[in-house]
Amino acid sequence: MSYGYNGKILRVDLMTKKLKVEEPGEVFYRTYLGGGGLASYYLLRELRPGIDPLGPENMLIFASNVISGVPIAGMTRYTVAAKSPLTGGYGEAEAGGFWGPELKFSGFDALIITGKTAKPSYLYIHDGQVELRSAEKLWGLETGPAQEIIREDLKEPRARVALIGPAGERLVRYACVVNELKHVNGRTGMGAVMGSKNLKAIAVRGTNKLEVKNLEKFHELSKSLAELIGQHGPNKVLRKLGTPNLVMALNTQGILPTKNFHTGVFAGAEKISGEKMAETILKTEEGCYACAVRCKRAVEIPSGPYATSCEYGGPEYETLSALGSLLCIDDLAAISKGNELCNRYGLDTISTGVAIGFLMECFENGILSKADTEGLEFKFGNTEAMLKAIEWIASRKKGLGDLLADGVKAAAAKIGRGAEKFALHIKGQELPMHDPRGKTGQGLSFAVSPTGADHIEAPHDSPFAMAGPMLERVAPLGLLEPVPTLEFGPRKVRNYVYLQFVWSLYNSLGVCNFVAGPVWALPLNRLVEVVNAITGWETSLWELLKAGERTVTMARVFNLREGLGRKDDMLPDRLFEPLESGPLQGKAIDRKEFEEALTMYYEAMGWDPKEGVPTRGKLAELNLFWLEEYLKEKR
Repeated sequence: MSYGYNGKILRVDLMTKKLKVEEPGEVFYRTYLGGGGLASYYLLRELRPGIDPLGPENMLIFASNVISGVPIAGMTRYTVAAKSPLTGGYGEAEAGGFWGPELKFSGFDALIITGKTAKPSYLYIHDGQVELRSAEKLWGLETGPAQEIIREDLKEPRARVALIGPAGERLVRYACVVNELKHVNGRTGMGAVMGSKNLKAIAVRGTNKLEVKNLEKFHELSKSLAELIGQHGPNKVLRKLGTPNLVMALNTQGILPTKNFHTGVFAGAEKISGEKMAETILKTEEGCYACAVRCKRAVEIPSGPYATSCEYGGPEYETLSALGSLLCIDDLAAISKGNELCNRYGLDTISTGVAIGFLMECFENGILSKADTEGLEFKFGNTEAMLKAIEWIASRKKGLGDLLADGVKAAAAKIGRGAEKFALHIKGQELPMHDPRGKTGQGLSFAVSPTGADHIEAPHDSPFAMAGPMLERVAPLGLLEPVPTLEFGPRKVRNYVYLQFVWSLYNSLGVCNFVAGPVWALPLNRLVEVVNAITGWETSLWELLKAGERTVTMARVFNLREGLGRKDDMLPDRLFEPLESGPLQGKAIDRKEFEEALTMYYEAMGWDPKEGVPTRGKLAELNLFWLEEYLKEKR
């Protein structure tokens, strides 16, 4: 008997309407855990290299894991994965909320979708039953109305719905998947893949309860974690201000992305801060299934030009920067409206903001003119232009909307005339709102992330720059000495390698980064106890970290076979240029140091130092030698 998971994976072929349930054994689950690990396995095993990401042959995987769904804080996240239409490589995005646990209550740990329906459809999964229903009346609707109609159609108000908006239907390459209108699988364009399959939504409802091996120990751990969260200083701040608490912190450090990464200081930072949000438009604090942190913000603006509904949550830090400081916009109400529009249409706010920043810089440098922008002045600070651009992108409006909907890499290539230097992306995915010129490990993280630039590939540098509680939390990894944020050498590479394994493990186990160490309340060794109590496995931190490393390596192999390599593990030129103002004025990533760190990272991973190809010995050590057939031509 399995504990903590169902042992069942559902397959749905949308073209033939055939269903199949697979029941992998314990060895499979213990090797891959779920989430990114499970998704990587199936994409590598079954997806033919070179396929069109928006073609029917792409697979779309929704994967929970072996522990989510039991009532314990911060272990509710699930993964959506496919070949990315934005990067052409490995695509993966996580989200919290309630959808992942509900999938497990319905009887399945993961869902693998292939093919394409002839007409718009949605899936309904409930207590082991599966229905494919018509979504023709839903197609074209925003996420809110579509979710409401689905629940009415099913006569099930408690159904959890993951769905796409008009942006996904129109194949915007950074469209996202949204559940509960506010929890978002945001990056790598998973909403576009869903739209390419004519799949509007997946509704799930379940009444099954998951068995726990050691119930007494589990209850003890669940209670202990709730108490830890209540006492933990950083988690208290997160409860009070949510991720918007980062606005002022990063601005003070001089690394708040401003004016398309020209500088790290924004004069209007206080106006868009978490503190200002709490004082003015915050309606309520919300959370995910069984979570004691409640870091989600729900804002409300009852009337006026930026009237905003709390149904769609509120802007996280990334959005406040992407639609705010990055564009030199300091109007919190307008940014909140932009966030609502993105959640209504199903757009990744990070890529959307960077696309608009790219457009503004092209406009200010004379590459684009009013003739291209319908008379609008797309200058930094123009709130009207920001909101209009969101509408254009989501609808793929002919001209700039259609151009930006393919991402800044493709847009710059089409525009030419020097526009490339304003397109801030890695592997085709737009930069998140963190500046590596003030935390060098983040530069390495952005560059080698298999999904393109990603801010949650590993913990950021700051917590480990000085002795203290956060550094103590990584002591089980053997990371014992502070490493300054601006240092870029062997110690920084070592830190990043180990911590990348941890973050990869969290993505496979569905663990929220805002609950677990090194920054937050749950210590690493306690996580081992949680897995043991739920599953009954006599596991260890060593085994779990190897699962994290295994997932990183599988994603690397996926990218290699799709033609990505060292040339793609590169930062945009702007990050090698000095910051123009603020406490770190004049600071830049040193190109030579970066190249040396990249080589050292490959070597530390057991990969070929020239192109980052995993060695045969490393594949064998990770029980991944079955991947050797994909790498023969790379050696």
